[in-house]
Amino acid sequence: MSKYWSDVVHKLTPYVPGEQPKINNLVKLNTNENPYGPSQKVIEALKLEAAETLRLYPDPNSDALKAAIAKVHHLDSSQVFVGNGSDEVLAHVFQALLKHDLPLLFPDITYSFYPVYCGLYDINYQTIPLAEDFGICVEDYNKPNGGIIFPNPNAPTGMPLPLAKIEWLLQNNTESVVVIDEAYVDFGTESAVTLVNQYPNLLVTHTLSKARSLAGLRVGYALGSVELIEALVRVKDSFNSYPIDRFASAGAVAAMLDTDYFDETCAKVIATREALIKDLVSLGFDVLPSGANFIFAKHQTRDGAELSSALREHNIIVRHFKSPSRIAPYLRITIGTDVQSELLLKALRAILS
Repeated sequence: MSKYWSDVVHKLTPYVPGEQPKINNLVKLNTNENPYGPSQKVIEALKLEAAETLRLYPDPNSDALKAAIAKVHHLDSSQVFVGNGSDEVLAHVFQALLKHDLPLLFPDITYSFYPVYCGLYDINYQTIPLAEDFGICVEDYNKPNGGIIFPNPNAPTGMPLPLAKIEWLLQNNTESVVVIDEAYVDFGTESAVTLVNQYPNLLVTHTLSKARSLAGLRVGYALGSVELIEALVRVKDSFNSYPIDRFASAGAVAAMLDTDYFDETCAKVIATREALIKDLVSLGFDVLPSGANFIFAKHQTRDGAELSSALREHNIIVRHFKSPSRIAPYLRITIGTDVQSELLLKALRAILS
């Protein structure tokens, strides 16, 4: 605490990211990073960008990157907004589109950055409880609101929501913006991007940190109507007119256009996920359905915190959430390589024996 702080600082409870320990031979399954490196075309693009042109500012409009994203999603560049990671994109979304008199609605168990943004921007919000099976009931959002946001698949549960449910929500919520946060959509969940041209109040956000293996470059984007994108640009240009640097732009363009590598690595992660789920079930775990590059699992007789601590003794870290109490028994386990999965299973067999 300091007398020099602004009033808002005293009220903030910042987001706590997943642990990034510096431990040798660590099996790191706690932050949903892709276990496979980026496309070789990304590496080549970054090498080419290491030139004397770094003395120049990057393109403030990120035209090349917007064009690549638009091409992949079959949209126009005017429907694309880019930012320094999807968290920055979301921050602009909260300020530009979700700050109204009526409360913003999102699930009670979801991405924990949402209430942080509400605190930062003084946004009134209401959480909607997940169903007994941890699913999102779109019918519960059919009430007056200043906006709706949730991830699909949801985090930390990993549970996907069918596209038909999202379309029902859009059809029954025409007076405010619906934001679908698709950070993990590429691992087997239907994307709402196909609905962007039909519903002017739909905004879909994506990241290159997960499926495109670029967590270290910090690139995210949003897709929506020209009207929604303009609002984001107005906020961005009042905050930082150069959010995407030359390296990030070059690497992101290469990653977006290398669709073969993208398809290959996503398929590998999905295959490993499905195999791991079967093995965990055989060890006495209950695992929620997942459309993400992670799973949410609890053991039938052992405590989640206890298992997380025991795994750490085996140099394996997973994510455990102490609150809310409803999810305290669960572990969120990032999908790694097949080798990492086997190390995880070996450790669990030893712990549970």
